[in-house]
Amino acid sequence: MHETPAPAPRKKVKLALQGGGAHGAFSWGVLDRLLQDDRLEVEGIVGTSAGAMNTAVLADGLAAGGPALARQMLRCFWEGVGALAAASPVGPTPLDRVLRPGSMGFSPGWMATDLLLKVFSPYELNPLNRNPLREVLEKVVDFPRLRAAPGPAAFVCATNVLNGRLRVFERRELSAAAVMASSCLPQLFQAVEVEGQHYWDGGYSGNPPIFPLIYMGGGPDIVIVQLNPINIPEVPRDMRAIMDRVNTLAFNSSLMREMRMIRFVTELIDRGDLDGSRHLRLFIHTIDAEAELAALDASSKLNADPDFLRQLFELGTARAERFLAEHWEAIGTRSSTDVEAKFC
Repeated sequence: MHETPAPAPRKKVKLALQGGGAHGAFSWGVLDRLLQDDRLEVEGIVGTSAGAMNTAVLADGLAAGGPALARQMLRCFWEGVGALAAASPVGPTPLDRVLRPGSMGFSPGWMATDLLLKVFSPYELNPLNRNPLREVLEKVVDFPRLRAAPGPAAFVCATNVLNGRLRVFERRELSAAAVMASSCLPQLFQAVEVEGQHYWDGGYSGNPPIFPLIYMGGGPDIVIVQLNPINIPEVPRDMRAIMDRVNTLAFNSSLMREMRMIRFVTELIDRGDLDGSRHLRLFIHTIDAEAELAALDASSKLNADPDFLRQLFELGTARAERFLAEHWEAIGTRSSTDVEAKFC
């Protein structure tokens, strides 16, 4: 009589989810595919902006019902975002869909909104400070359950407006306000108050920060789901493209600094100059779509049209599938990303 072999232990990974507005639907696709692989276990998540929203939904879903519920909740959240956009005058026109999928460059609603945002602050345009996105988030995520239930470590970050410091909200501190603080672009929304402090988007100080995943302990594998392209094909020439690149550079800078430090520590370990390599060595992996996302213009980050979100979801799913096929063996043994070539 043959005994059934015991299943192989699941590989543990930590997820670092970048922010990027509507491009966060790419991360949705990545997460959906990773959650279908029962060989993986998520032990920690950190996110900024759209990545913070994905973090909250994912962490709550995993704690409440495991991967299947997490997938369902992520779909519900992003479909809710798409429903908001479908009812909004700011959306792509048929010409946008044909000539530049993802763009809203021909949309009168987008043109008017873009002009108003250059002249008026959100305190003038939205004095009641209403944000329908918060309502979608609160319908999907049960924050008291999220804070109390056991599950993977979860962190979201925001930038303190008054002192510029990065604030990392741990799982036990997570609330709708904390997540909205992490995603508060000051051109669009009033600063979000949490515990008497005011916050803007976490991307200004960490997009996302890696150190919470290091400090928490656990396994060495960190999978970065990257939305903001490091490389672009040409120099921006119109003002919208220039400002979009300025924001991308600012939002990538903290991550690149951390990656340089990780590379430096890894070199010290490899040379034998640093003890404790078992605790300090990290394996870095990335899932991205640099070329495809770099080709999209600035308006695409505010384009939550359901068809566009679905395209990003499918792109994320395909890239996660490729990552698993090409780099499964690297998880737990080595970095699949050349940190020096990509970030340094």
